[in-house]
Amino acid sequence: MSAQAERKTENLPQWKKEEVDELAQIIDEYESVGVVGIAGIPSKQLQDMRRDLYGTAVLRVSRNTLQTRALEDAGLGDLVEHIEGQVGIVGTNENPFSLYKELEASKTPAPINEGEVAPNDIVIPEGDTGVDPGPFVGELQSVGANARIEDGSIQVMEDSTVLEAGGTVSADLTNVLNELGIEPKEVGLDLRAVIADGVLFSPEDLDIDVDAYRSDVSTAAARARNLSLNASFPTATTAPTLIAKATGEAKSLGLQAAIEDEALMPDLVSKADAQLRALASQIDDEEALPDDLQDVAAAAPAAAEDEDEDESTDDQTEDEAETEDADADTDDDDEDDGDGAAGLGEMFG
Repeated sequence: MSAQAERKTENLPQWKKEEVDELAQIIDEYESVGVVGIAGIPSKQLQDMRRDLYGTAVLRVSRNTLQTRALEDAGLGDLVEHIEGQVGIVGTNENPFSLYKELEASKTPAPINEGEVAPNDIVIPEGDTGVDPGPFVGELQSVGANARIEDGSIQVMEDSTVLEAGGTVSADLTNVLNELGIEPKEVGLDLRAVIADGVLFSPEDLDIDVDAYRSDVSTAAARARNLSLNASFPTATTAPTLIAKATGEAKSLGLQAAIEDEALMPDLVSKADAQLRALASQIDDEEALPDDLQDVAAAAPAAAEDEDEDESTDDQTEDEAETEDADADTDDDDEDDGDGAAGLGEMFG
């Protein structure tokens, strides 16, 4: 504690000094320190909430003047303006977003009393109230609900906003809400502000949709990866994909250009064999073919189609042109069929 802080506590009673010291210890021990509102929380429920926070955060409730002194002594004056009404100091080593989410999840619905300020719009929903016909329909109408008797019970004909946020709850409205079992407010620790690593966070800063935020980050990462791939910009993430893509393109180019590379020879041989069989399948005269190609004449066309799917359009055009030339030569030389067959036999033999 600084000399100035010591002077401020010189005239405090001993119990107040001890209380300030305990608050200061919480502020010093935890990475994140905040102020929470506890108004309207019954004592037993507050104790349950404090117990539920055990292991995650610690809550200390004290007089506002003592909390203010402890925060000022610790240099956390930005939190002092939130010391108003029934509040407490909370300390945690969790990040502020996790703290806010946990506090919000711990809130429970509760009835609202006469004279309280509505924290949000109070709406009586459309539907059957389950109340038998009687004076209650008039009470509903008096608070602004569109209600009437139908089918032997009191019906609310449409969602009816009976009090806007910030309005004061009347006795009549309290009775109607209690009769319908409507609990329009939430009871829980209300985080007003928190400081972590010297940064002040308000509830608005901490109220984020985690799933939507995670989805946005995933989308951004995917788009960045696609941009890197399309721009051929190597990173630790995209380098393997870029190398695989380049390898595939280089192999495709080598096959199209018939480059006699050791790594390409098996594919080139398979390609040449497929083209040879496709050509052989177009020849009707089995005597013109060597023995190992005679049995593929009938089945080869289907096989050739499957293998030709992997060939380029240029290769297909060249094969068809060669086939058409061969057919044309056969038609022109009907009288020399024997010599043509012998020539093809020598070609494949």
